[in-house]
Amino acid sequence: MSTAAIELPLFPLNTVLFPGTVMPLHIFEPRYRQMIADCQREHKPFGIVLMRPESEPLHEIPYTVGTIAEIRNLDRLEDGRYTLMAVGNQRFRILRQHHEKPYLSGVVEVIEDVPEPVEDLQLAMKRARTLFNSYLDVLLESADEDDVHTTLPDEPEELSHFIAYFLELQNEKRQHFLELTSTLQRLHEEIAILRREVPFMRQMLNNVIPVERAILN
Repeated sequence: MSTAAIELPLFPLNTVLFPGTVMPLHIFEPRYRQMIADCQREHKPFGIVLMRPESEPLHEIPYTVGTIAEIRNLDRLEDGRYTLMAVGNQRFRILRQHHEKPYLSGVVEVIEDVPEPVEDLQLAMKRARTLFNSYLDVLLESADEDDVHTTLPDEPEELSHFIAYFLELQNEKRQHFLELTSTLQRLHEEIAILRREVPFMRQMLNNVIPVERAILN
């Protein structure tokens, strides 16, 4: 579902911001310094969008779905650069884009996941949470870290975005997850990834060599 269209400054990057996650940014290009200054003056957020692979410097081509970024912890350095934390809010789809200012801007509409059966969502969330906790345990063990308590989101959609943000994925796969409007599909695809990744990571951690490979050696 969507809401009314809004005008939004756009910041093309080589990464994907998900709702409910945080991204530290260092703003140094003059065009984006102006963007941040304009956002501050107008009390508005900006949109982070993934650049398409065919993009060229100063001619970035964005994917059409991105995430609204709220500005937090803004610090203006003496030379005019900015550091800030971009907090992911709602997702949007670009309807039209233009370069009336030095930076890219667009008319966008907010998008949301479609309503789905609560029981199905709760079941998928439970499976994803269990697998993702195992994934985190292996990561901590491989880093020789003590147990670190991680508070995972309680809502299915929020959890699905958090897992997509945390998993080691190519940008195109992250973008795929961002564009989905089905929480169930996002969770089910993440469950499939975690079911492959957790045993593989455990095997690597324990230096277990498959029998077939041992025979070949």
